[in-house]
Amino acid sequence: MMLPPYLFDIQQEIEGYAKEYGLDFFEQIFEILDYKTMNEVAAYGGFPTRYPHWRFGMEYEQLSKSYAYGLSKIYEMVINNDPCYAYLLEGNSLVDQKLVITHVCAHNDFFKNNYYFSRTNRKMIDEMANHATRLRRHMERFGVDRVESFIDICYSIDNLIDPMSMFIARESDGAKDGPPAGRGGGLRLKAKGYMDKYINPPEVPGEGGEGEGGGEPEEPQVETRPKFPRRPQRDVLKFLLEHAQLEPWQQDVLDIIREETYYFAPQGMTKIMNEGWATYWHSKIMTQRVLDDSDVIDYADHAAGVLGGGMSLNPYKIGVELFRHIEERWDMGRFGKEYEECDDLATKRGWDKQLGLGREKIFQVRSIYNDIMFIDEFFTEDFCREQLFYTFGWNERSEQWEIQSRTYEKIKNQLLTMLTNAGQPRIAVEDGNFENRGELLLTHTHEGVDLRLDWARDTLANLYKIWRRPVNLMTKVEDKGKLLSFDGKDHSEKSMNAE
Repeated sequence: MMLPPYLFDIQQEIEGYAKEYGLDFFEQIFEILDYKTMNEVAAYGGFPTRYPHWRFGMEYEQLSKSYAYGLSKIYEMVINNDPCYAYLLEGNSLVDQKLVITHVCAHNDFFKNNYYFSRTNRKMIDEMANHATRLRRHMERFGVDRVESFIDICYSIDNLIDPMSMFIARESDGAKDGPPAGRGGGLRLKAKGYMDKYINPPEVPGEGGEGEGGGEPEEPQVETRPKFPRRPQRDVLKFLLEHAQLEPWQQDVLDIIREETYYFAPQGMTKIMNEGWATYWHSKIMTQRVLDDSDVIDYADHAAGVLGGGMSLNPYKIGVELFRHIEERWDMGRFGKEYEECDDLATKRGWDKQLGLGREKIFQVRSIYNDIMFIDEFFTEDFCREQLFYTFGWNERSEQWEIQSRTYEKIKNQLLTMLTNAGQPRIAVEDGNFENRGELLLTHTHEGVDLRLDWARDTLANLYKIWRRPVNLMTKVEDKGKLLSFDGKDHSEKSMNAE
């Protein structure tokens, strides 16, 4: 349901305020949904149309029960798209609707201007509908159970991508190189990876054959098989698309899952910044331009719920406080060599160059940083102490959660560890012809946290269904190398020399 006139007028008013502050966003289209429809859309990841799968039903049941028992409530959803679609919950108070519209303006600005969203599909609503049509056709032809089972397999490995490959030109792995220089075929047509060998074949008929050019026949050369791939490849899904013996419909399903995973990847890379940016601007615009005196208590109650503390990391809280901290530092000139080398604590406390560069700085940060860079550069010891951060853990003796440390270095390291690769293990394809038997070898880059071996075994079993040959994973458990293998029937483990 489209917005009623009074809410549309409020939308126009708030968008005007946001633009006055410098926010730049795509056209916004708001719709009002009842709580059942809101839960349905939320279960689909915010998109109105997705392909059928049991996971979406499970998400819907969880959201519906959580709402029915008063455990949670979805106030808003916004989609990275051009135009930007956002949803308001029917029955919310007018203050909440104003807050959500303001919050969405800032999210939309972040989507449009943050570098890590620059390579995402800005017509993803249409693309999701296209994906749904393609998968429904596969289900009609090959059966719902068969296609859904393969989707399950793809979901079990959908985190095995290389998020930075969207921004870094990786060197070719040599597995599907085109014709060598001087043998024709300089023009190559754009194609999906797994279709490249058909659209751009390595040999061009009629060129370079025997008897052409009148030259001496070339000396026979001994073929040396290069490493396959030449370098470890983090985008495991891409490697499987190009080299696994999949049926065409399976390639299409895996390609769809991979495309959607890359679309959502920047949201995982910028969760703290994105929510912090939206909270910063809804707080400023609501309190300075929108709220009436009668709205203050309702707004404060809602804001307290969003920014409330707890045992888990609150991206709204840490994000907004860090943006405010950056703005204050650059307004007062508390940065640079002179400030960093100052040893007088009293001088530092009174340091104020009145530069007024804070607003410009936070817009710059919004444009070029992700969460890891954000925390690494701006999570200072002063900020950590002011915000009373600490690490906590489970005490086996007292059988309760307890504060473990207030040390700045430990707190920052734990934050960065949580954010590295979104807390997921870093897995890469090491060898597609392991021990010259056509087996697949993956390696786990150990970053201080051991793999869950039960999950790893299940994942290997699913990888086998795609690769159709034995699959292996090299990891490290308790500082000892371990090779996990699955041959289609049995799992095996072998101790190796850890590097």
